[in-house]
Amino acid sequence: RPHRTELYEAPPPACWPIVYSPDYNITFMGLEKLHPFDAGKWGKVINFLKEEKLIADDLIVQAREATDEDLLVVHTRRYLNKLKWSFVVATITEIPPVAFLPNFIVQRKVLRPLRTQTGGTIMAGKLAVDRGWAINVGGGFHHCSSDKGGGFCAYADITLTIKFLFERVQGVSKATIIDLDAHQGNGHERDFMDDHRVYIMDAYNRYIYPGDGFAKRAIKRKVELEWGTEDTEYLQKVHAHVEGALNEIKPDIIVYNAGTDILDGDPLGGLAISPQGIVKRDEVVFKAARSRRIPILMVTSGGYQKRTARIIADSILNLHNLGLIDKELATSGAEDPRVEQMIRDSAKDFSNLSLQ
Repeated sequence: RPHRTELYEAPPPACWPIVYSPDYNITFMGLEKLHPFDAGKWGKVINFLKEEKLIADDLIVQAREATDEDLLVVHTRRYLNKLKWSFVVATITEIPPVAFLPNFIVQRKVLRPLRTQTGGTIMAGKLAVDRGWAINVGGGFHHCSSDKGGGFCAYADITLTIKFLFERVQGVSKATIIDLDAHQGNGHERDFMDDHRVYIMDAYNRYIYPGDGFAKRAIKRKVELEWGTEDTEYLQKVHAHVEGALNEIKPDIIVYNAGTDILDGDPLGGLAISPQGIVKRDEVVFKAARSRRIPILMVTSGGYQKRTARIIADSILNLHNLGLIDKELATSGAEDPRVEQMIRDSAKDFSNLSLQ
């Protein structure tokens, strides 16, 4: 029998399936500024969505922190114990001064936000199945596997979410991960290496971290990108491979790792995608999911520039304007005829793109 968890308790029906908590944001004596990551990005996304009157505080699903019992569904006890050493957390988060802080402070100021985002992803997985779609405004820690963290990822939220669904939700026995962060998602790849229930598509800059050759063996559809790849080539590849992946196998859930570190000028990504290109990319993935009536969960993952929060918010607003995410659609599970029309239009867009 699965353990008792609070992460699967149903939120109020009036809520959008958008998951967030103010506890996501990492603020501690300016130490968070020593990593290129914008550690307040998640709160900024929510503020932009509030300004645009898309959501209000009482309409957001409040994320809960994942407990040790929740984390042990995937993580080894040995790994969780290692996080009680500040120098281990300093290595994972790539913020060296963290090594010199007492661990109780590291737990409260660094790991609790990451555990809350992890709880948020697990909650959003269940919501996506119930409502047709869900977005966790945080999460996407795709470099963490069951027994090893790295690259700012201390908990394997993607693996956890899929394992929770397989264990607890009837009718969910196949999952597809579409990982479009600029970096290879070696954490979930290692975790699902020999698990034929999970299909992984990963598009990433082939020359940057983590370059995990062993983990690449788990990728069913590998899209290795060159330095400085731009919109037209990128969007054609994403469109072709997302369609190909979903035609190859129809999953019961799509976990979409929507990193914004593909943005031109990102110090770690090395690609050259415009803000409009990112918005279009997310649209392509959601159209593919909605046209096939496959539940989709989006997590926000990497993105190391101050303007990424605005782009994530713009993308969510665009999905809503197109009818690809919708509160009524979510609660009723009904298909929206606008979606069908847009899918036909987007097929035209892409045939035009390939002619250019």
